[in-house]
Amino acid sequence: MKRSFIFPVMSILILFSMTACGPDSTNDSENPFFVEWDTPFGVPPFDKIEFEHYQPALEEGMKQQKAEIDSIVNNADAPTFENTVAALDASGELLSKVSSVFYNQLSANTNDSMQQLAQDMAPSMTQHSDDIMLNEKLFERIKTVYDNRESLEYEEQRLTEITYTDFVRSGALLNEEDKKRLREINEKLSVLSLQFGDHVMADNNSFQMILESEEDLVGLPQSVIDAAAELATENDLEGKWLFTADKPSMIPFLQYSDRRDLREKVYSGYFMRGDYGNENDNKDVIVQIVSLRLERAKLLGYENHASFILDRNMSKKPGNVYDLLMQIWDAALPVAKAERDEMQKMIESEGGDFELATWDWWYYAEKIRKEKYDLDEEMLRPYFALENVREGIFLLTNKLYGLTYKKIEDIPVYHEDAYAYEVFDNDGSHLAVLYMDFHPRASKRGGAWCTSYREQHVKDGENITPVVSIVMNFTSPTGDGPALLNLDEVLTFFHEFGHAVHCFFSDVTYKRLSGFVPRDFVELPSQVMEHWALHPEMLKLYAKHYETGEVIPDELIKKIEESSHFNQGFMTVEYLAASLLDMDYHTLEDASDLDVIAFENAAMDKIGLIKEILPRYRSTYFNHIFSGGYSAGYYSYIWSEVLDSDVFEAFVESGDLFNKELAEKFRKEILAPGGLQDALDMFVSFRGREPQVDALLRNRGLK
Repeated sequence: MKRSFIFPVMSILILFSMTACGPDSTNDSENPFFVEWDTPFGVPPFDKIEFEHYQPALEEGMKQQKAEIDSIVNNADAPTFENTVAALDASGELLSKVSSVFYNQLSANTNDSMQQLAQDMAPSMTQHSDDIMLNEKLFERIKTVYDNRESLEYEEQRLTEITYTDFVRSGALLNEEDKKRLREINEKLSVLSLQFGDHVMADNNSFQMILESEEDLVGLPQSVIDAAAELATENDLEGKWLFTADKPSMIPFLQYSDRRDLREKVYSGYFMRGDYGNENDNKDVIVQIVSLRLERAKLLGYENHASFILDRNMSKKPGNVYDLLMQIWDAALPVAKAERDEMQKMIESEGGDFELATWDWWYYAEKIRKEKYDLDEEMLRPYFALENVREGIFLLTNKLYGLTYKKIEDIPVYHEDAYAYEVFDNDGSHLAVLYMDFHPRASKRGGAWCTSYREQHVKDGENITPVVSIVMNFTSPTGDGPALLNLDEVLTFFHEFGHAVHCFFSDVTYKRLSGFVPRDFVELPSQVMEHWALHPEMLKLYAKHYETGEVIPDELIKKIEESSHFNQGFMTVEYLAASLLDMDYHTLEDASDLDVIAFENAAMDKIGLIKEILPRYRSTYFNHIFSGGYSAGYYSYIWSEVLDSDVFEAFVESGDLFNKELAEKFRKEILAPGGLQDALDMFVSFRGREPQVDALLRNRGLK
């Protein structure tokens, strides 16, 4: 249940080129996007790409794809799969090339100029996409192929069906007046989603809690103090301590600081993002986004935005999502209330005369964990040095799939914090290139995600291998020591690597089918990896003390196991609250009088969320649904968790945690097909039956 985006932002805009004041123009020969990339494995030449190269390349990419579309439309030959559907899938190569770099950098290594260019280009990029999807002659040719698809080979038939559905869902059947309005809506939404994310990043970067007295540090472990001092030095605040709204800085402070007033201050800096009433306020942006999405859904014949989105997901209907979420909610809320009551008792036993508040939860949870299980996260960090966790993941994927890795020294990187590995398949052949980028910086948005610079497909009979990137915001190293991760960061690393493995193993011919699975299925390959991360058998292989090399002791493993269900009421409830909030926004059938804060409060009151817990994402910084690809889809993590919990039980039932035969079946049935198979059919093919929710409830200690 993590925080990932496997598809780049631009994949929404340039459907077939990715399965994912203006600068001065430059001479074509000087623009690296206009020449073949002479780099290892054809990766982007980050060392040669400058800001001024993007706009001319984006514009030329659109121009070239328009010419390719015109060629398809004006082909005098009768429509066939090859001259229409396959030709469309192959179009836009240059646009894909530049978009993959620009939009990935917009998230991982951005600046004011790039953000402004994204805003400036959004209308023309959206218009370009609409010009393709609303092209009547092109759709006529696609429909002709679609109507005669029974004569096609299976993969050709599948691509044709998906392509036809793409066009229908993009408005191909609308009348001219409605098409015109749809274009206006799409253009506005493309700008608003970028604005939302920019506002969150700006508020996140602007919050600083600067501490100048050692009295303000009471309760904090030395490692947290050292990290804050180092962060202060990096920000020209030598001799002070700096805490930010980035989770690697904020969460340890909330866990350990005895200063309740400062806990409130730092947590407020996090949950007030986008809600200050300043130039970064997102409330009006949300109203516009929700209203426009609703209008678009109705234009396309759906009751609301959620119905439009879910029609293509495993869940199919909003009612099915609500049923699952409320089934788990009813199990989790009493557990969260019991956790709250236990914390309140501790407060009173210590002589406190206040009620538990949201900014107190991490602090008292940590104290109770220590009291109940004699377990403190600081005891665990030395066994989870970043390099050891990485090698543990490499080992796991080797034991399951036979993969091996080699660091590439002479490869361009987009930032000094990023580095790359070549990934080899079990027969020693090249499989992929993987970039990894671990630590927070002002130029990177928060969270963790997996994306790609190139997706697997076949071109002119040659298999084009993927270039994948995982981007995180983990605890930074301090002094001469390594970065020491907490348990949540360990799970996040395994999670995002699961997305990467999904990309590695794609085995399709056409770009549109590469990694194309329903949103509520896409987290299965990532979340199943988390089950291995803290399993005792796996911990023994990679959790080693960064100084002594000592394998994590059995007593610590036992404490991890015994505390595995600890605080699960809180974790489940805060996640479900955000998922239900997302669904409530997108099942609205009238958004004309939407008051964001009142709506959020009413949504939480309706389900009985206790005041001591906030939804994991409040509306004004809910990037997943207002700036990413998870609108009416944040529930996907828990839907997928039903699947991944069930899948992992298959390994447990086999008696071999690293069962190679089962792993090969998982690769073949789940990871490789992409859009070739229906998601439920893929699961049933692997498991032999439909998924069951019982394993999830057991894993969370809710049953």
